[in-house]
Amino acid sequence: MPETLAVPRRPWPVLHSPRRDAFRFYRGFNQPFFSVCVAVDVTALRPALHEAGVGSLTLATHFVALRLAQRLEPWRARLDAAGEPWLYDTVHASTTVLRPDGSFGFATLLNQPRFAGFCRDGAAALAEARTREPAFVPLSDDRALLHCTTLPWLHFTQFSHARHVGADGTPDSCPKLAFGRIDTGADGIARLPLALDAHHALMDGRDVGEFVAGFEAAMRSPRGWIAGGELPG
Repeated sequence: MPETLAVPRRPWPVLHSPRRDAFRFYRGFNQPFFSVCVAVDVTALRPALHEAGVGSLTLATHFVALRLAQRLEPWRARLDAAGEPWLYDTVHASTTVLRPDGSFGFATLLNQPRFAGFCRDGAAALAEARTREPAFVPLSDDRALLHCTTLPWLHFTQFSHARHVGADGTPDSCPKLAFGRIDTGADGIARLPLALDAHHALMDGRDVGEFVAGFEAAMRSPRGWIAGGELPG
């Protein structure tokens, strides 16, 4: 996968929107991210994947996250080195991959409209990241990304991501997602911990709420998009 993705972008007119005051207020914060952690009912996902014979839990959760980011404009908004807002035409995912020696690397999962194609290319990207040398390849400085990680060992209720300011002073404004261990309760419901970090100059609780609502809807009715259709909603 390329270390830098050439993704078209255009100025984001947030300064001409009702959010302009919030944008100006939070843009200069030393730590402008806010964090939310939710438990998502994914009971229907595993049997739907097994029935279709395609994909994995990891690829399914990343696919849904990317399709929702494509649908929800603030999830594609980023700041440049001058703090100016830009909107990317699409965004991809950079996600952590556990390697056989216990270290981890990064894989780039390209946003695609159909689950089967995403799984084909995503599985190849994950396999490459497990064996690629050098063992640790850091994230590119491209901003057209969701920063993702998976912690299959923990059913967490809180999570915080590492952040980095680019060499050119570009603030970190990429949304960040963490997927935890799925546990099934006494009620028979399988719940996935999902943690989200978002830059408050670019989005608010409502925007995160729309993302979570879309994610929940996709997990309740997964067969349609697994078979190649659009996400619900």
